[in-house]
Amino acid sequence: MKRTLLIIGCGDIALRASSLLRDHYRLVGLCRRTESFDQLRSHGIMPILGDLDNPNSLSKIGGVAHAVLHLAPPPDRGTRDTRTAHLLTALTKQSRSLGRMLPQQLVYISTSGVYGDCGGALIDENHPVNPQSDRAIRRVDAEGQLRGWGQRNRVNVSILRVPGIYADDRLPLARLREGVAALIPDEDSYTNHIHADDLADSTVAALKYGKPGRVYHICDDSDLKMGEYFDLVADHFGLPHPPRIPRAEAQGRISPGMLSFMRESRRLTNTRMKNELHLNLHYPTVSDALALIPASHLESR
Repeated sequence: MKRTLLIIGCGDIALRASSLLRDHYRLVGLCRRTESFDQLRSHGIMPILGDLDNPNSLSKIGGVAHAVLHLAPPPDRGTRDTRTAHLLTALTKQSRSLGRMLPQQLVYISTSGVYGDCGGALIDENHPVNPQSDRAIRRVDAEGQLRGWGQRNRVNVSILRVPGIYADDRLPLARLREGVAALIPDEDSYTNHIHADDLADSTVAALKYGKPGRVYHICDDSDLKMGEYFDLVADHFGLPHPPRIPRAEAQGRISPGMLSFMRESRRLTNTRMKNELHLNLHYPTVSDALALIPASHLESR
């Protein structure tokens, strides 16, 4: 009999992973909108109605799963991840009230933004966190909650720190068409990438091989600055390179959200991912992935 996997955050990555996960698990997924139920069922996921922002709606998720895949982002405000807090309370309270065991394993998708600006240095998973935005502070809070909960309850919690996710339908084509500026090379920031399909595969690998309390960088082998990434995409689709401007001129010409990413520069190692999770990337670099996307793809985007 298959074990049950509870998916929290049934978005693009969960749907990409579902075809692999359902070979090993009976899939159930928390979903806050009934109109999404048919889509989840078409991917082999049995929906459970509930909303992480409403703890009273989570009574059905406790005691139902042997493992949990936590893909839901924190709320948009504050410095705490109240959604993760509500999830852990529901898992613990409901499991105990029903006289059932807690999940044996939980895999959480976090962000490499927890490191803040590293000045372009190459860092591994032992590098100290230094979040420099409320968004990243909420992620550090979530990681801390999950690790503490796992230790107290003897649940195997693995954390995947993920950088910029891309795919053929997640490319900066609109930005390139609009001619949004990038930074001049000398002032540009290093960025890291992972294809959405490889990220989906990593969730399966982490459920199989992830170690308790262990952090893993889920990133490819690219070594690119942000402007270089934009140029690669532009060249592949025959679009103009973005204009380059000094950082001092970026205010007002680049969105505040993008500027916050441009203030942080780091390069992630992925040795632990390859050695411990045994993950073989389908797309080792951004260039490898772009080579498989026909230029005519631009016409539909």
